[in-house]
Amino acid sequence: MSFKSFERTPLNLSILTMLSFGLVSIAQADDTAQINPASTQACVALEANADRLDCYDKIFKTTNAQAPVIVSEQRVAQEMAMVKAQPATLPAKIEQTVQSLFTIHGDKIDPNTSLLDKRWELSENSKLGTWNIRANQPVYLLPAFWTSSKNELPSSPNPQNTETTDQNLKSTEAKFQISLKTKAAENLIGNNGDLWLGYTQSSRWQVYNSEESRPFRETNYEPEASLIFRTNYELLGLNGRLLGMTFNHQSNGRSDPLSRSWNRVMLNLGLERGNFAMMIRPWYRIEEDAKDDNNPDIKDYMGRGDITGFYRWNDHEFSLMLRHSLKGGDDSHGAAQFDWAFPIKGKLRGHFQLFDGYGESLIDYNHRATYVGLGVSLMNWY
Repeated sequence: MSFKSFERTPLNLSILTMLSFGLVSIAQADDTAQINPASTQACVALEANADRLDCYDKIFKTTNAQAPVIVSEQRVAQEMAMVKAQPATLPAKIEQTVQSLFTIHGDKIDPNTSLLDKRWELSENSKLGTWNIRANQPVYLLPAFWTSSKNELPSSPNPQNTETTDQNLKSTEAKFQISLKTKAAENLIGNNGDLWLGYTQSSRWQVYNSEESRPFRETNYEPEASLIFRTNYELLGLNGRLLGMTFNHQSNGRSDPLSRSWNRVMLNLGLERGNFAMMIRPWYRIEEDAKDDNNPDIKDYMGRGDITGFYRWNDHEFSLMLRHSLKGGDDSHGAAQFDWAFPIKGKLRGHFQLFDGYGESLIDYNHRATYVGLGVSLMNWY
């Protein structure tokens, strides 16, 4: 039957209208499905890969447009600040690391109460600039310094450094120590890292030995340079405040056979809590040529490190130094020194010192004895 033979009766017109409406609806539905698929199942039904990918793209693009991600202004500001705070170069990263060295878990340093800060100007607020003179080790004068065992014939494994003539020493002598330091450079890395130069001189004077014209039995000279960094962390209930490296030279300035000397590189760790402070110093001896080494076994007697604890109680100040060779058997040697500074009258302070072990001085590095001294204290550790 052709379209021309189709009679336009009311019934036929109704059928034609319904067919036309249905075709339009189907076409619109097909266009809608292509433009906006209802779900991923509709995409799976497509056979062509290109059509299926296009279907997925339309679904997810529509989803992202319908559910935009909202970021608060505060979060954007924080992220931008973090990006700006990140150092761009390696030197800047090193500087930032040194400035905040171990500062995450510790309390803020109070220069008015921190013992280590008073001695090393650790806090930014306590720095006094360069070339100011202050005490390094304690400064004292002991008119009476007695020993239980005189070292009349100092010896060394080096044959050139063994004394064969008795020195006719007295058991009681005088001892004094001068020790100063100054800051040569400040804030070498960012706002941290100070270079200190120190000098210590301690003498044992046979002032009561008139028979030998009252000679200086032994004087030790100890220049050193230290690079000190401020730290701030907690360790076993103590506050870690200081990290440093020191190059130390010590000698007695004498000719053979009484010459003694050595060079060391020291690691400094400073911790404190309230009126208590502690310095831990392991060191490495810089070896010398065997022919020129005055004391080749010195580290087996004077040790490979020391620990010094300090405590302040009212106007009394106590310190205890311990050192050891860190070896066993015949090479197990060490020493202990106790110092007590106490008030006498006004600013006058007394000083008591007790030493037992090896190496009270360089000439006695391998000689064991007990020493007791009493005198006046001019400057203490802190």
